Amino acid sequence: MEVVALGFLLLVVAGSSAGDEAREAEAVRALLARLLGPGPAAAFSVSVERALAAESGLDTYRLSGGGAGARVQVLGSTGVAAAAGLHRYLRDFCGCHVAWSGSQLRLPQPLPAVPEELTEATPNRYRYYQNVCTQSYSFVWWDWARWEQEIDWMALNGINLALAWSGQEAIWQRVYLALGLTQSEINEYFTGPAFLAWGRMGNLHTWGGPLPFSWHLKQLYLQHRILDRMRSFGMIPVLPAFAGHVPKAITRVFPQVNVTQMDSWGHFNCSYSCSFLLAPEDPLFPIVGSLFLRELTKEFGTDHIYGADTFNEMQPPSSEPSYLAAATAAVYQAMTTVDPDAVWLLQGWLFQHQPQFWGPAQVGAVLGAVPRGRLLVLDLFAESQPVYIRTASFQGQPFIWCMLHNFGGNHGLFGALEAVNQGPAAARLFPNSTMVGTGMAPEGIDQNEVVYALMAELGWRKDPVTDLGAWVTSFAARRYGVSHGDAEAAWRLLLRSVYNCSGEDCRGHNHSPLVRRPSLQMVTTVWYNQSDVFEAWRMLLTATPTLATSPLFSYELVDITRQAIQELVSLYYEEVRTAYLNKDLVTLFRAAGILAYELLPSLDNILATDSHFLLGSWLEQARAAAVSKAEASFYEQNSRYQLTLWGPEGNILDYANKQLAGLIANYYTPRWRLFMEMLVESLVQGIPFQQHQFDKNAFQLEQTFVFSTQRYPNQPQGDTVDLAKKLFLKYYPRWVAGSL
Repeated sequence: MEVVALGFLLLVVAGSSAGDEAREAEAVRALLARLLGPGPAAAFSVSVERALAAESGLDTYRLSGGGAGARVQVLGSTGVAAAAGLHRYLRDFCGCHVAWSGSQLRLPQPLPAVPEELTEATPNRYRYYQNVCTQSYSFVWWDWARWEQEIDWMALNGINLALAWSGQEAIWQRVYLALGLTQSEINEYFTGPAFLAWGRMGNLHTWGGPLPFSWHLKQLYLQHRILDRMRSFGMIPVLPAFAGHVPKAITRVFPQVNVTQMDSWGHFNCSYSCSFLLAPEDPLFPIVGSLFLRELTKEFGTDHIYGADTFNEMQPPSSEPSYLAAATAAVYQAMTTVDPDAVWLLQGWLFQHQPQFWGPAQVGAVLGAVPRGRLLVLDLFAESQPVYIRTASFQGQPFIWCMLHNFGGNHGLFGALEAVNQGPAAARLFPNSTMVGTGMAPEGIDQNEVVYALMAELGWRKDPVTDLGAWVTSFAARRYGVSHGDAEAAWRLLLRSVYNCSGEDCRGHNHSPLVRRPSLQMVTTVWYNQSDVFEAWRMLLTATPTLATSPLFSYELVDITRQAIQELVSLYYEEVRTAYLNKDLVTLFRAAGILAYELLPSLDNILATDSHFLLGSWLEQARAAAVSKAEASFYEQNSRYQLTLWGPEGNILDYANKQLAGLIANYYTPRWRLFMEMLVESLVQGIPFQQHQFDKNAFQLEQTFVFSTQRYPNQPQGDTVDLAKKLFLKYYPRWVAGSL
């Protein structure tokens, strides 16, 4: 089964990897110069030779040399393999660390020698990266400078397959105009920038739009640069394809067209959802699909792998296997009409999200409608709810074992490191396994970097890490550039608690009361012992005399302090609720006052000390993407909506919650203070708490924040260590004494 399923994929990879070895080597040298500077980079020799992986065809690197006066030799079968080899040397021989939040790159002098020539081949054909949602939750406002950093990070972590979906709306605009739609109909169809991911999957239309003309131009330009850089490393960019969703205006141009209006999505009404899906047998289906792909590949070229999701979080119009097979075949055939070598990358989230609909016959209809080896399925949430197990390894279609991990780009310490560590090897050993890769598919990045460091490393390992405690200890030493017992002990505590998520209380989406619209019914149970968080906080603070000058340590100190305050908010909320139910006004006043007037302002202050936790930076990115003041205001409002209400009526309220300085002060804090005031009022007046009235009042506050034009600092303010110590001295003794 595996040989049949993977045969075509092998051909695709062979074809796409026959590029210019010299160009890929040069791309890695340029990355090295950006990372270390031209001087230190000169101590490395980088080359790319396909023959290094001739036997297996799998990415391979070889390290040798180094030591006094000798250059470190890095050889890779592709540019990505060479970059991964370089990263391995920096990590394991130099004790360096490269992450989203910054890098620790203190190189020993002379550079350490590689004792014996080290050759490593990945067991995985693909190391995949991204989720369709990442494009909106994290990448939406990025400029080229930020994309360049990310593609460097991807190369160093061995990523060789990634979505490249920028600029597609400009191509769709050409197609729709060619089909006879008016510009105003097209403008009305597209969502705003912060919601494009769901427009692309057919969940939404119109909401947050229209897209300015300048958006299309800038995204086209950006996409060309992204693709050029990805390809220069030998990565395979995944381009979008037609999934079947069309604007309603199609029915004006083609009155006889056979379309089905889908159900609503995400608590949106049909003004913004209920998309139109072309019937697979309609003659317009292949025309639209091939028009789009032809225009897209003419503009951007192709690497023959395309992403499309027809039924993402939407129930198909029929559960009949014949319908599902026809719908799937139509998408694939529209691809192969333009590109006979097309492979379809499908997010397997649909099977996981609605398991009651996707029974064996329905799953089989989709998987069987595409020739085996031409459908590449992302088992998107495999660390928690793997689909390959209940579908007999996707019935012979190749799949990628993915770690989703994060929903909405939330902050909050979280991970299931043991499940992540064991998962890929277990999938590879599954009977008749068709696993061809590992993947990282977070909805949002810039959080919990330890989880992604492990997952990236597993992309190059056949077996799990044998001792995660030892692994996380060395992770801490690399991250801060020096071994420190207390800091490493803190990480081991976090490993056994927040990063050991399992059981019913295990949630990847942050549901802490801190970031939810308050009620008397909020759940505060967690899967870990909160004492471990407070003890890790204490240990990290103990390490400050040695590590305070490390920017990554400073970032960690903010993050662990943020987490400790998140725990305290839950505990004080429990006290508030108990006091209210017991009609204890004095205790209610005390606990409410601490939560709303001490804890939340303290959290805002500590977040303000680090550039990674600033609302001002988030909003400034949005404004910087604009070409006029009006556009800047429009983009900023898009961004504010996504963080908070998400839709016009709080449709997916606080899904993309963040803990940012400014957002705490001007969004979460007013909401909590209103809640406390109404609880007190309820007790004093002797009437039940009016949740419905509170929700209405809270919505007014939430809207006030969305429509506000208040500016926020985009540079850090205050001393992280000093503030963290003060907060620790104030709250840790209360925690230990159990007398909040």
